[in-house]
Amino acid sequence: MSDTIEHARPHGFGGVVLQDGDPAYDEARAVFNGMIDKRPAMIAQCESAADVQAALRYGVDRELEIAVRGGGHGVAGTAVTDGGLVVDLRRMNSVQVDPEARIARVGGGATWGDFDRACTPYALATTGGRASTTGVAGLTLGGGSGWFERKWGLACDALVSVELVTADGRLVIANETQNTELFWALHGGGGNFGVATSLTFRLQPLPTATLGLLLWPGEAGPQVLRAYRDLIEGGAPDELGGAAVYLTGPPEEFVPAQLQGELLVGVAMVYAGTEADAREVFAPMFALAPEGVMVAEVPYDVVQSALDDPPGFRNYWSAEHLSAFPDAAVDAFCDRVTDMPSPSPSQQLIAPWGGQVLRAADTWPLPHRKSAWVVHPFGLWEDAGDDARGIRWARDLCADLQEWATGYVYLNFIGNEGQSRVIAGFGEDNYRRLARVKCEYDPENVFHLNQNIEPGWPC
Repeated sequence: MSDTIEHARPHGFGGVVLQDGDPAYDEARAVFNGMIDKRPAMIAQCESAADVQAALRYGVDRELEIAVRGGGHGVAGTAVTDGGLVVDLRRMNSVQVDPEARIARVGGGATWGDFDRACTPYALATTGGRASTTGVAGLTLGGGSGWFERKWGLACDALVSVELVTADGRLVIANETQNTELFWALHGGGGNFGVATSLTFRLQPLPTATLGLLLWPGEAGPQVLRAYRDLIEGGAPDELGGAAVYLTGPPEEFVPAQLQGELLVGVAMVYAGTEADAREVFAPMFALAPEGVMVAEVPYDVVQSALDDPPGFRNYWSAEHLSAFPDAAVDAFCDRVTDMPSPSPSQQLIAPWGGQVLRAADTWPLPHRKSAWVVHPFGLWEDAGDDARGIRWARDLCADLQEWATGYVYLNFIGNEGQSRVIAGFGEDNYRRLARVKCEYDPENVFHLNQNIEPGWPC
């Protein structure tokens, strides 16, 4: 197919077109997951909604497979395509903040780093991705889990409006009064309905935030995890976010030398408030005498970027949602860590939900919000020879915890695990409703490189 579009340019397109052989092509096709090595026939780097319309018309007319690129963090690598067209939004990364109205209007190619840096001077924020290089649009349209979800809900809960280019090139607005069924679908339905060129968010005041990481040797895992579970389930305030995690000891000053490079268990503490209040809430964890401690009040953009993972590693992630985390589940979680790819940036983590995540559970098509905990094996490694082992570890961890699983799943946490898992992301009734919305806005399934919702029948 690439031979038929050599030296071509979409009519009316004002951005940059890249093809194989152009100096910037290889960098532009690279995504976060180093396993992905796809060669698009064309990368259309858009600078406006009109560019997106022109690129889509060009690709659809020539029956090219369409990929949409924002942050490029999705583990399945669906932001690129072999032999097709990539609608690359990264040049559309503006963030306009109205501090009086507490509103932010964000370009479809912005990352959470762009977003957070624009909002932090005004002491405003909303739930965003845990890595600053994650795309705002992709994370939000898929639901949007983040550190302060227990306080503010998922990222999609803050949506005021979405500007979207559909498969047939229309520019539509979805909000609480216009295209309301589409607006509902965009709270979790991902990129199935079009290309989001602009998103508008409500913002929350955040005068100060506290970030902490407490570390123990790996063998302390069962004790640490039980204490963390008891803290959360014993009535921890919604201001407290974070996760318990197994990881390889990083070469940081606050990590004792004998723990660097070793398997550790840690608890990340992210608190919407002062360090003094955070320490008081987290007192049961400090009582376990962590050997590595980092706690500090920091701006929100620092919270959001503090745990950024380096690009280029080979990635595999999965997730399982739990209705409870009893001692037997703690033991199962801890036993599987022996298979975790290490030493590497891989993490085996479990995060609490509840709070505002739960309170908005019946508003949008995301039944996993009723879960108490989410287990998230997050695998990163360098050697392709470790692929089978890393993938097996992630899948086995989820299998170990099936006894306590809800059956639902947050789809941004997983890659391509089959259509049954896509349906599990929404529940069967929601999936059927989403399929009807898909039928209205993308009846030919042009936007299928995603956690795909197939058009309802008949269209």
